[in-house]
Amino acid sequence: MTKKYEIVLKYIKDLSVEIPDAETFIFSRENITNYSLGINITSNQIKNEMVEVITKVNYKDPKDNQKKSYFELSYGTVIKIIDKNLEKKDLEKMILCDVQNEVYPGIEKIFLNVIKASGFPELKLEKNVDFEKLYQQRLN
Repeated sequence: MTKKYEIVLKYIKDLSVEIPDAETFIFSRENITNYSLGINITSNQIKNEMVEVITKVNYKDPKDNQKKSYFELSYGTVIKIIDKNLEKKDLEKMILCDVQNEVYPGIEKIFLNVIKASGFPELKLEKNVDFEKLYQQRLN
């Protein structure tokens, strides 16, 4: 199977760590395992058959606690479309699955390093993200 795209560049677009105070930090350390991972993927057409794909990852407390920390990383990947005959649904699947399967392991590594450097060294994300499954759920 020939590759339908080429990654031109990858970069951290935005990075946010919010720990308002020491009390919040202590509370967050005790409750960090209750936090949940969120992923949002958007794309923008840019010139010369290129697309900017933004993968936004956040890690936050789903409960409405007063004392909570928040972590977010927006990661940009610019791809050049090689296959000029892609239909819209194929392009969408490529962006939401193929590109993510290629770049997400690096994004997760950066994100975990930032969270660990923020004072949460024991944190591990327990499960792998199945982008194919998420894509299929989105279609249904």
